[in-house]
Amino acid sequence: MRVGLTLYGDLDERSGGFRYDRRLLEELEAAGDEVEVISLPWRSYPRGLLDSLSPQVRERLATDVDVMLQDELAHPSLLGHTQGLPYPVVSIVHHLRASEARPLAPVYRRLESRYLSGVDAVVCNSHATCDAVTALGVDPADTLVAPPAGDRFDPAVDDTQVRRRAQEEPLQVVFVGNVTPRKGLDTLVDALARVDTPVHLTAVGRPVDQEYYDSVRARARDHGLADRVTFAGELSDDALAATLQESHVLAVPSRHEGFGIVYLEGMGFGLPAVASAAGGAAEVVADGETGVLVDPDDPAAVAESLNALGRDRDRLTRMGTAARDRYDSHPDWSETASEVRSLLARVARAGEGGHEAADADTETGPSGDTGREARS
Repeated sequence: MRVGLTLYGDLDERSGGFRYDRRLLEELEAAGDEVEVISLPWRSYPRGLLDSLSPQVRERLATDVDVMLQDELAHPSLLGHTQGLPYPVVSIVHHLRASEARPLAPVYRRLESRYLSGVDAVVCNSHATCDAVTALGVDPADTLVAPPAGDRFDPAVDDTQVRRRAQEEPLQVVFVGNVTPRKGLDTLVDALARVDTPVHLTAVGRPVDQEYYDSVRARARDHGLADRVTFAGELSDDALAATLQESHVLAVPSRHEGFGIVYLEGMGFGLPAVASAAGGAAEVVADGETGVLVDPDDPAAVAESLNALGRDRDRLTRMGTAARDRYDSHPDWSETASEVRSLLARVARAGEGGHEAADADTETGPSGDTGREARS
């Protein structure tokens, strides 16, 4: 197949959604598909909506592929262009703006619903994301849940290492993520001020929102946490892996995660997660077994979780080894990409008028097989 991908920016971005897109394309290329990437400029939301009316953007989208993947993040610039393109479109949804507690959520809901109504199928990274997509009017038969793999590092960590590390003091907590209000670093810092066991937090991530980043640093100073919090900024993969190797707990109380690949990556190091109860994290983190699900705006609940793990190192060990087992059992990229590729082939055939063949595929879901994650 000739497969395209339209997205904002480029595939070198390091957030989870871009890693998903990049790894998916790598697997498609390994399967013999030709891949073309169409990069659109990052825009503010209003400016992106203007691009959706731009003839120049339309011209950039007019390429010769059998099927086009579109990262839904770029929907403002694509909204006016999905109809009438020379190829069928499959949207990749990592999470919807409409799913976040934003003041303009009703506006985002209308615009994202309109965008999704113009695509032929949707790939979702979790069942929670899929539920949000179908709530906007997408036919469940046109969706596929294809979770990302967490093998960015794939460290050699065993139960013995997890047990030995669990006895070390202080409790080493790590936050990993772009530093924006959605990721909940402010809640985590407020929680740390309430923790009464020895603890240290390393916050890893690029300050996407500088004003917010500065406010969190000021909050840490106001709480008297200067010696208990390290703001490490963005790290290389090797440096991040070393930090995760030395940590006990991954804490990212996001206000919304479509999937939360960072939780799975932490589990590869045997780290239980203090994760958000909002969004798709519950599909990765089993509350009380491989981590703890918390209200992302409740510092007391986050503090209680960290206190419990800091005081009971046997529990920390059990949850760490269970987290590593959960990581080992998760589907790899080849399995996820295989299901996405089956969906793309079905949509491409339908776009050529092969509806009878497409209908035969849908008997077992969009993926064309027994549909481990397919919604039908």
